[in-house]
Amino acid sequence: MHANSKLLFDKYAREHFPAGRKVLEIGPDLSPSNYRKIADPTNAMTWDTVDFPRDFPTTFTLREEYHFPIAADTYDVVLSGQVIEHVRKVWVWMKEVTRVCKPGGLVITINPVSWPYHEAPVDCWRIYPEGMRALCDDAGLDVVYCEFESLESKAFHAALPGRSPDWQPKFVRRAFAMLNRFKFPVECAFDTITIARKR
Repeated sequence: MHANSKLLFDKYAREHFPAGRKVLEIGPDLSPSNYRKIADPTNAMTWDTVDFPRDFPTTFTLREEYHFPIAADTYDVVLSGQVIEHVRKVWVWMKEVTRVCKPGGLVITINPVSWPYHEAPVDCWRIYPEGMRALCDDAGLDVVYCEFESLESKAFHAALPGRSPDWQPKFVRRAFAMLNRFKFPVECAFDTITIARKR
């Protein structure tokens, strides 16, 4: 999980997690996840997780790529961050994500646009807002908000799309910090955040 993803979640998505919501997070980074720490620090909602076997427990364990072992229309919010780029058939996956969301519920995704290739075990996509809008429409979702940006870049004079500073090698981070003093662009992460409502 990189800083821009957390910043985008905090700015645009956190308000959609009031107490009492039933949430499913797909592919959490930790237990509890960074998103849960931002949205639900007091444990005021049901926050379930689903993923392939991990080194920490999840509520549900996946056995198949495109089928969640969860009943349809179960969750108020279905959330994924830094997951969709690792899904080979995103158009099939989005329909499964939508299936487990309640009618009128929200599907929230945050995905990298600028991040370098990273297998986990595959890395397939960088999706801009137009692509996310098409995927949502095909899956039966109406987009509420969808943009790509870097909130990390606000700390610098100019930004180049790339990795988040907190994931850069130390010498690269130092070089960019020095160059930034002279108003040279600094490498930052750009991500797409999509908030969509199930029809």
